[in-house]
Amino acid sequence: MQQISSPTAPEPAGTYSSGIVSGGFLFLAGQGPFNTETEIVGESFADQVRQTFANLEAVAAAAGTSMTNAVRMGVYLNDLADWAEFNEVSKEFLTTPYPARTAVQADLNGFLVEVDAIVALPDDRS
Repeated sequence: MQQISSPTAPEPAGTYSSGIVSGGFLFLAGQGPFNTETEIVGESFADQVRQTFANLEAVAAAAGTSMTNAVRMGVYLNDLADWAEFNEVSKEFLTTPYPARTAVQADLNGFLVEVDAIVALPDDRS
């Protein structure tokens, strides 16, 4: 196993890693709409989704992959009414075939979205 982090994504707020490489995959911890100073970025839902994906992408890049290689995502929404908008914004970051995904409503305590993911590594990185 190898721990992965990025200077352009927020540091973990607890006893977990931003990412772990194991068995040909990168396991990304949940990322939210925070900058490196742990301040919420974006007042709109779409802006918070974009920052969340920017954080996921930063950690994925540090591992030598990208979110276009995501095979599974967990999506946590403060309000499930935002599901359709999440789908639209996520198309800016994902390509087909889209990853398998689960979405749940969660009490996110002051922010609107969090996403975790499992991302395939390139063959030369596994």
